[in-house]
Amino acid sequence: MQYGKVEICGVNTSRLKLLSEEKKRELLKTIKNGSPAERKRARDEMINGNLRLVLSVIQRFVGRGESPDDLFQVGVIGLIKAIDNFDPKLDVRFSTYGVPMIIGEIRRYLRDNNAVKVSRSMRDTAYRAMQIKEQLTAKNNREPAVEEIAKLMDVPKETVVLALEAVVEPVSLYEPVFSDGSDTVYVMDQIGDKSDDRTWLEELALKEAISNLSDREKRILTLRFFRGKTQMEVAAEIGISQAQVSRIEKSALDAIKENM
Repeated sequence: MQYGKVEICGVNTSRLKLLSEEKKRELLKTIKNGSPAERKRARDEMINGNLRLVLSVIQRFVGRGESPDDLFQVGVIGLIKAIDNFDPKLDVRFSTYGVPMIIGEIRRYLRDNNAVKVSRSMRDTAYRAMQIKEQLTAKNNREPAVEEIAKLMDVPKETVVLALEAVVEPVSLYEPVFSDGSDTVYVMDQIGDKSDDRTWLEELALKEAISNLSDREKRILTLRFFRGKTQMEVAAEIGISQAQVSRIEKSALDAIKENM
């Protein structure tokens, strides 16, 4: 099956409809406040009206050997969770909230079906650690240390580290890390030769250049290039628009290049 095909899971993608933002808001309010019959009708319409969003998200996972039909079904589960949990009072577009939910659902599916098998108990520990991490981040408005997570779980720090590492997807050496539109930097480009005397000088220069950035710029670059999050995911986490994330990211990278 090809990702560019017209039909996925029996759905003719060329006929998928799009809903206006105004219509989405109307449906989401009905889902929250309407009668049982109205809620069901609005929920069904909201799901069908956002299948194109799911389709656009699964394009990011091309080349992983997974069936597009399977990814589409998993993506729809993420979409349904986003619809059921979205608060219409939030001053954000539904897609800003929905895309990270869909991506998260697909990533969980890929982790659980990874070729490198991880024990059920190890996965459970990792998922619990990730839940606690999200709770602490929301509560303290910062990334928690591993020690904080381990303390709440009442397990050794090493157990948390091993569990989280076990569920991380293997990264291809040819996976792009950054692209400015003309030049693309791949993972393999980041692997230096430790015998090269210039390496430690370059590391010092990079650290000094990064130290001159603002806290927001540092956080965005950390989330984008060390946590592997998309601009949409970063925007949702920080509470700004994707365009702002893109602008701040580019400005920070330009500043690093200039300082180095």
